[in-house]
Amino acid sequence: MEPDPTKRFSSRVEDYIRYRPSYPPEVISWLATECGLTRQSRIADVGSGTGILTRLFLDFGCEVFAVEPNPEMRSGAERQLAAEPRFHSVDARAESTTLPDASVDFVTAGQSFHWFDAAAARAEFRRILTPEGCVVLIWNERLVTEGFLAEYEEMLQRLSTDYGRVDHRRIDSAQIAAFFGHASWRTATFPNHQDFGWNGIRGRLLSSSYAPLPGSPKYAPMMEELEAMFAKYQQGGEVKLLYETKMYVGQLRAD
Repeated sequence: MEPDPTKRFSSRVEDYIRYRPSYPPEVISWLATECGLTRQSRIADVGSGTGILTRLFLDFGCEVFAVEPNPEMRSGAERQLAAEPRFHSVDARAESTTLPDASVDFVTAGQSFHWFDAAAARAEFRRILTPEGCVVLIWNERLVTEGFLAEYEEMLQRLSTDYGRVDHRRIDSAQIAAFFGHASWRTATFPNHQDFGWNGIRGRLLSSSYAPLPGSPKYAPMMEELEAMFAKYQQGGEVKLLYETKMYVGQLRAD
């Protein structure tokens, strides 16, 4: 039986908060210019986790309903964002958000859409969106080029628990097109990066649901290999993770 995906990050919250990348500010400016995002827009951030994308919209001035089924991840967001009057924490899933009909202008999913039941989520998003509302699917896609980036990827393929099965890059353009259901969805890409010392790159790895945890037979070999890679490639005590932030935006028409 497949493990419940809503529980995969329960033991990784603190590393997720500290070491996962945010999204470039250009995301907000693009949505404002191209999709009519304003400070009055109401956002349902679905699969909101610890609130990384939620915070971006709150900082812009939007009201955000952060929909997250994992209690540990949701608590992490609440610890950081509860003082924000426009932040609302919602214990629910993508497929049943509990939000009222036609109540939000945007549904966003940051680093989470690949965990959803796409057909059920599509129906739910149509229900809660206003007639002209938009869906925004966004991922930070780690680049695999050369040097540290290439060796890090190879290590994940070899030593992680189920990386190939859960990597969000298994979501392809055909699946995106099927979700939006018509040809007018748009894409936008932005460069992004993180610079890490040893503790940071270790925490970044352990924030991933496919990384073996202490007690796993693969944990010590992975940490030893990561430390050797860090020593080999660090410059000034840091290594760089490069990302391409990919965003897919569109409206959901009737089937």
